[in-house]
Amino acid sequence: MSFAEATAVSRIDDDRFRAEIHPGWDIADNANGGYLLTMAARAIAQRCGRPDPITTTAHYLSPGKPGPVEITTKVVKQGRRLATATATISDGERPILTALAALGDVGDGEGPLRIDASMPDLPAPEDCEPIEPTDTFPPPFMGRVELRLHPDDARFGLGEPSGTPRVRGWFRLRDDEPMDTMALLIATDAFPPTIFNADLPVAWTPTVELTAHVRARPTPGWLRCAFTTRFITGGFLEEDGEIWDSIGRLVAQSRQLALVPRG
Repeated sequence: MSFAEATAVSRIDDDRFRAEIHPGWDIADNANGGYLLTMAARAIAQRCGRPDPITTTAHYLSPGKPGPVEITTKVVKQGRRLATATATISDGERPILTALAALGDVGDGEGPLRIDASMPDLPAPEDCEPIEPTDTFPPPFMGRVELRLHPDDARFGLGEPSGTPRVRGWFRLRDDEPMDTMALLIATDAFPPTIFNADLPVAWTPTVELTAHVRARPTPGWLRCAFTTRFITGGFLEEDGEIWDSIGRLVAQSRQLALVPRG
């Protein structure tokens, strides 16, 4: 099943949509946060008639388990350039995610250009470490996308974290499925947590809040990605992400707040 099929939504009425959380898109038996965010963004896109999720912010309320869900949307404002709306994904018993998004058309953006950053320095994809799923770790989700980690950032799997909370690598969908602006949302939440390289005794870090900014429509090919953390305090960490496309354009940014499990 393609990513587009696995995140498809269908309309019930003006404000409500139905979708399905499919098995295999999970981490530790809970649906990946970027996967759920894409469903919410697709519902808002249909409700507002705008193609691209310029900015989306999701708060994760309950684990997403396989099965049918309903997405309830509410339009906050329909502007000339952006439409703003909310979406809440529920499984019939409890809310799973609530999101606020502004959608538009990234092709409409014009203005001055200044880039005070450069793409992450990565070896070629074939020289990076592929992440393939197993019955335990890595989780099933890793079989739904293609990840190639920078060799310096992949040694946590051997019990040799780099000591720097950073993860860099390449991303694309499986089976040459095209990348669009919706697929950028899952790319922001597809990589192993940066804390795996911090040389701290921690497990997987559940997402509390995820914000993604889409800056351009990606060209075909691998995406070059980098995620870093500066502060691990008070039981939380932040993770800042950059995503660059195959022609060297910054196409998305993200910031995630994640919970550091105790013990």
